[in-house]
Amino acid sequence: MAISELQLPVSVTAHEFADAARLAEGLAVDVAQRLRTAMDENGQATLVVSGGRSPVAFFQRLARQPLDWSRVVVSLADERWVPVEHADSNAGLVAQHLLQGEAAKARFVGLYRPAASLEAAAEQADQALAQLPPIDVLVLGMGDDGHTASLFPGSPNLAEGLQAQSQRRVLPMLAPSVPHQRLTLTRRVLAGAGATLLSVQGPGKLATLRAALGGDDPAQMPIRAFLQDPLEIYWCP
Repeated sequence: MAISELQLPVSVTAHEFADAARLAEGLAVDVAQRLRTAMDENGQATLVVSGGRSPVAFFQRLARQPLDWSRVVVSLADERWVPVEHADSNAGLVAQHLLQGEAAKARFVGLYRPAASLEAAAEQADQALAQLPPIDVLVLGMGDDGHTASLFPGSPNLAEGLQAQSQRRVLPMLAPSVPHQRLTLTRRVLAGAGATLLSVQGPGKLATLRAALGGDDPAQMPIRAFLQDPLEIYWCP
């Protein structure tokens, strides 16, 4: 099945690519253009990205895009509660693959805090994110269980994280199926992005997306919280 065969809401646009390399390049070009537009309108631009291994090729291509990176703020949709030096740190991943060359001039606002507890780290990150400008471009991923950012099904804090009017910007998130505790931006913050782009690859993710479109309970599949808003999906087999 191709993504064009899915019954997408009218607010959702799909972009299909032949392979992962073309997807990474197309996504990078589109994100760069949106950042330029935001800089033209506001003098600066804010980009929020997701971690994991899938975005590496996209990060590398985006870093090579001609941008005035000194006017770009970069942050994360979620983070593992590990030091930046840890192999699983999303901040470390962004530093290694995106904030290189000219892109190193961007200002990075991370989520990790070396606090006494995950809750304390989330509270400190929440305060730090108060200074984050409005998000111009948000790039999300999606897990096979339908999670996005670190809004995981079954987490004790999921209901609060999915509240459209939550007072919190950042929440601690316990992910039952992964090894590290997480910090995540809440739905309220993520949904405020000027443009939301979802990058998914492979038939497994397409099946997950089809299942998400077949229901309406975001507690079961949190990606559903973003499927009714203006969204652009970038997919390759």
